[in-house]
Formats: sequence, structure tokens, C-alpha cells
Amino acid sequence: MSEFPSSGSNSNRFPQVPVDERFRLTLAAVGILFFLTLAVATLRFHRLDELPPGLFFDEGANGLDALQVLRGEHAVYFPRNNGREPLGIYLMALAISILGRTELAIRMPTALAGTGTVFAVFWLGWLLFGRDEKCGTATPWRGLLIGGLAAGMLSVSLAQTVIGRTAFRVNFLPLLLCLSVALLWEGWQRRSSWRIALAGACAGLLAYTYIAARLAPVLFLLFGMSTILRWAASQDVGVEKGRGLFSLRFSPLASRLRAEIPLAGVFVGVGVAVSAPILFYFVMNPDQFFARSNQVSVFQSDMTFGNLFLAFFVNAWEHLFAFGIRGDPNWRHNFPGRPMLNLWEAFFLWCGVSIAVWRWRQPAFRLLLLWFALLLLPALLSRDDNVPHFLRMLGATPAIYLLTSAGVWETARLLRNRLFSGHDNSSLLRRVGDTRAGILLTLVVSGVLLAQGVHTYGYYFQEWGTSPGLDEVYEQIWTDLAIEMNKKPSEPGTVYLIGRTSDYAWHHQATTHPSFEYLYTGFAQTRIIHATTTHNLAPRIESALAAQEKVSTVHYVDWEDCLVGGNEYTDLQVTALLEKNGRYLKSESHDSFRIHSYAEIDLNRPWTFYEHLEPVTVDYDGGISVHGFALGLGKEQLSLNQQFDLDQERRLWIVILWQTAFDLEAVYSISLRLHSPEGGMVYQQDTVLENSASFPTNRWKADELVETLHFLDLPSELPPGNYELRLMLYDFETLKPAVELGVWEPETVLTSLQLSVGR
Repeated sequence: MSEFPSSGSNSNRFPQVPVDERFRLTLAAVGILFFLTLAVATLRFHRLDELPPGLFFDEGANGLDALQVLRGEHAVYFPRNNGREPLGIYLMALAISILGRTELAIRMPTALAGTGTVFAVFWLGWLLFGRDEKCGTATPWRGLLIGGLAAGMLSVSLAQTVIGRTAFRVNFLPLLLCLSVALLWEGWQRRSSWRIALAGACAGLLAYTYIAARLAPVLFLLFGMSTILRWAASQDVGVEKGRGLFSLRFSPLASRLRAEIPLAGVFVGVGVAVSAPILFYFVMNPDQFFARSNQVSVFQSDMTFGNLFLAFFVNAWEHLFAFGIRGDPNWRHNFPGRPMLNLWEAFFLWCGVSIAVWRWRQPAFRLLLLWFALLLLPALLSRDDNVPHFLRMLGATPAIYLLTSAGVWETARLLRNRLFSGHDNSSLLRRVGDTRAGILLTLVVSGVLLAQGVHTYGYYFQEWGTSPGLDEVYEQIWTDLAIEMNKKPSEPGTVYLIGRTSDYAWHHQATTHPSFEYLYTGFAQTRIIHATTTHNLAPRIESALAAQEKVSTVHYVDWEDCLVGGNEYTDLQVTALLEKNGRYLKSESHDSFRIHSYAEIDLNRPWTFYEHLEPVTVDYDGGISVHGFALGLGKEQLSLNQQFDLDQERRLWIVILWQTAFDLEAVYSISLRLHSPEGGMVYQQDTVLENSASFPTNRWKADELVETLHFLDLPSELPPGNYELRLMLYDFETLKPAVELGVWEPETVLTSLQLSVGR
């Protein structure tokens, strides 16, 4: 039995076939290539500059690294954003040099890689199954149809379309792995050193693609070892006795190994040489080699369910649901919940896996089994909010689709054999049956793939692409802001203040969003105002502006989207501060944000929200006191008992100055209440007290003076008259007031408000 790798000549892989048969094979190959080209051109590149909408965080980070490369700052590993292998980044840098700093430039390399994977799978399937492993005869129709069907299913897959159109570096992994295996397979059959050298180069480049590629050397090693064991099992083993010891003679095996070692040396040598720079980097920086893996390992203590084996089993079981049951819930990886393979594909996948297990001695099936098992491990060994995780399974997709396609072929062959099993002159009927079965299978498969391609097109461009939350998933607002700011002239002294409340910015310590930084090409200075709370916002704004050499105009970006910066109270405070310390110019409204413009900014006066604090002292039980407060509307501070008009701004702000004693243990909340002249409460707002670091009162320092800012929205139906604003302090956990009831009143009157009807 012929085993891969095998010694062979440089002659054609297949014996000569009749001219009419070659014509039909050529015609079928051209038809398959035409279909694949049409599918990938439509599903991978149509409206690639529009969908997905905007660049999300990881894509923007890749763009910044690519700009770093274009500035001459080269690296073999980019530590930004949990670390990134460099191949995709260098290709993005090349695309940017041609297409400019655009979304298309970031996504074109990965879209091309996904497209290349489709054709590489077709070629690999043709190579693996183009010859009968038992007798060595050519089976071109089997190779053509298995490769064509696998590539066709890959090209029209919805999940692969979503992933392939997004700038994920993992897209380079299946392409290079397919090319390496295909070149190695053909190179060994043809005894071609240059093909094997190219295979080694592709294998070496895998180290520069994605974390999961680190299992590729294990795949090559295990397949090589299994092949040697198969050779050993097929050789005659002699036993001789000498000096009381037995020894085994493997003369045929040793001879064969000596013949194959030079080719193996070429493959390994080139692969090691190409991957050496990044391998050396990881040797010098081992912490970065394991950094991301440790973050998502399924064996983390909070994911093990108290049992390591159970944790792995549960995670593996949920990932196997991707085949026909339930898919990745992440919009950037999939149409949420749709399985990677539909039911009929999943059925034939497990048929293919079963056949491969049964025929494991045949090198093509053994290779695909090892590939399927090993390249699924990155997903099975890691876990986060997305289960199953298609991105981590991507390295196994060529094997998945080839096994599925082989399952279809073998099932069809079994049915054909059953149909002709009782006929006489079976050899003639079988030859006729081969042709008809091939044509029939081609027509059926083509129809199914065409229908699936139309279905995928509709789902991606009409369902997925128009989903309401998609712009939020891809953080489109940052792309929109960069495009809008690029249209505006960048005059000297212009500063943009951009509000940001998202925790993501804090975790990544981003000055702005990386996609914004990549796309924005203007010269105006930009500063993020991190506003998870409104405490100490005024000095932060003052500090950001004072850091500039010159400030002539300030534009404040007021987000509509609460995910990014839509903190209404923050916006009110920032605009009031800018109007108080500058001259308001105009406001521009856009789909997801507004830009408020101010000129003549005065940085020589104190930037506080109030002019002075009213002297009020209240000492509460438990070691906390009030030492003053201020009340106002917009940029204007109100005096005590001041009258104001109801038809004007109805949102009051109040600043309260607190001081805490040593070892304060309680977490305090306040209740601001508005009482009518009759004594009834008409408004109430409760808030947990926090300092500028968002710490509750039990984490405040002893004798620390803390200012807290609160906004009070007066009810629209509130009639004119006199009202009292009262303050109550209470324990957040027990809800008990911070005074002794029956001795002291729990509510303290801060001021009286006189509301009138405006003119």
C-alpha cells in the first residue's frame, strides 16, 4: 500500500486518461473555479468598504501598528492589545501604502486571505483524494469533486463570510496551513525539493499569524510519526539471536528513512529558519508567549467548576454544538446563534469523521483526522463569553469542510454500489455509473451550493448587515467621528474634547479609540475626557486644555450613544463649564453625536462649577459631616432662597462638600428631596456617595474633603410656589438614617426655592 510520504517520480500524478475524459475533467474544474470566484467576489468583496460598518477596537489597533510599520518602526511581535503576531499587520501596512488610511485598507488583506483559503482547500482536496490509496490508481473525479465541494461550502458559509470580511489576523492561519500541507504532499510525491522548501516557508510563516498556529508543528510531527509507524508495520521484520540477546532488523525501513531524511530536512530547516525571529523573541520574552492564553484558559480557577476534567468536557461539548446545533453568539464572528455547519453538513461531517476513523491507515484520512482534532484544541482549551468561539476554531475549518465533502462522496459511492450490486456485466455498468454518478452528484451539489450562496447573501447583506445593534458592535460612531473631523479645517489652537464613559477605554488605557486614531488625519488636538463620574471633572478639563500650547477654539463631542459617552450629566457639566469660561459659537448635530463649539477660552480663572460654597455645617453620626453646598442652573449659581422661572432650564445642579472621620465603615447614600409648602414630598433622588475615584464612603481617607455633584430634574408638572430642598443621609446597606431617630430630624433643610411662571 502506498503511504505518504512516498517515493515517486516527477512524472504526472495520474496516468493518461482518455481525451474525452480529460475534457470533462477540465470542463468541471473550470466550472468549479468559476463558481468559487463568483462566490468569493460577491460574498467577500461586495461593499467591503461599507460592511461591516466601522472599525471595531481590534481592527483599529491593527491599523495603528501598521502605521507604526510605515513609520519605520518594525517588530516581530506587537504587544499592543494583548499582543499581535505581525504578518497581518505588515500586509495591512502594504495595503495602507496603496489605498490610504481607510477601512478598506485594513480589511483587504484578510479578505484576500479568506479568498485564498477557498482555492487552497480546492487544490488540497484534489491532491489528497486524486489517487486511490489502496491500489495507487488515479481517481481524478473523486479529488475534483471532494475538493470542489469543500471549497464551495467554505465559500458560501455565513460564518466564514462574516469573519473573512473583518480584519482578524486568524484569517491567514487556514490559508498558510493549507498551502503548506498541499505543497508538502505534492512535493513528496514528486520528489521536488523546491516544493518542499515552499511548504517549509509556509509552515514557518504560520508562527506569524495567530496563537492557534502554535499547534501546526504538532500536526506535522504526529502525522510524520504515524507515517513512519505505518511503514514499520508494513515491512518484514527479522529476528536474530546473538549472545543471548534479541535484536530487531528494520533494514527496509532504515533504507526508506535514509531516502526521506533529506526532504524532511529541507522542510524542517526552511520552516525553522523562517520562524526563527519570532521564536527568538518569545524565548527572550516568555511572558508574552503565554499572556493571552492564560487570560482565556478554560483551566482558570473561575471556570473549572471545581474540576479540571469537567471544565474541559463541558467546554468541548458546547463547542461541538457548532456543528448543526448552536453557533457563536458574537456578531463579529457569526449571525448570532447560527451553527457553523447546517444540519445536512453536520451529518456528512460526522459521516466523514467515521469513515476517516475506519480508514485511518490511509494517509489522507489520517491527516484530516489529526488536523480536525488538533486545530479544534485552541477553542476547546479556552473560554470566555462567546461559546462556541468560531475564531479559535478557524484553523480547523479546512479539515472540517474536507471531511464533510469526503462524507458526501463516500455516501454517494455507497449508494451507487448498492444500485449496481446485482447487475451482470458490472464492470461496464460501473464505468458508466462512475460518469453518471459524477455528473449527477455535480449537478445536485451545485444546486445546493447555489441555493446556500443566495441564502448567505440575503442573510449577510439584508439581515446581518441591517441589524440595529451592528453599528454598536463595530463601534461605528468612532469611525463616523473621524470621518466628520477629517472634513473640518484644522486651525492652530483647535482642540476637540471627546467624552468617554466606556470601561473599555480604561482597561486599555486608550487616549482615544484606536479606530479613531487610525482614521483621523487632521491636525487638531484631541483629548478624551474620561467621565465615569462627574466628580473633579472641571479640573480635568482645565488640565487637558492647559497642556496645549495654544487654545483658540474648543469643540466638545456630545455623544448620543450611552455606551461611549452619553452621560447626560457629564455633558451638562462640560458644556456649562465651557460656556462659563468661553464664548459659545454653535452646535452641529450628526447621527450619533453633536459637536458644541466655543471660542475665547479663559484658562486664567479657576475652573469650578460654582463661584462659592454656601456655609452649611451638619455633623452626622458615624463620622461624616457636611461643610457647604452650592446650587445652580446651567452656568449660573443661585443664591439662597432665589426665585427662578419655570419655563427656563428645569434641571438644578447641587455641589455638596463632605468630610469623613477615621475608620469610616458605612457606605452612605443621600436622598435629595423637594417638599411643597404643604409639607408633602414632590421629588426625590437617591445616590450612593462616591469620591473622584468612584470610591464609596468606606474607602475615603480620614479627614478627606470630597465634593460630590448631583443633578435634580424638576418635575414638568410642578406648579409655581415655595419649596424646600432637603437632604437625608442614610446607610446604603441597612437603609437607616445617619442620625438617632427621635432625637434628631433625619432630613436637613438646605434652602428654599421660589418657583415663578416665566414670561
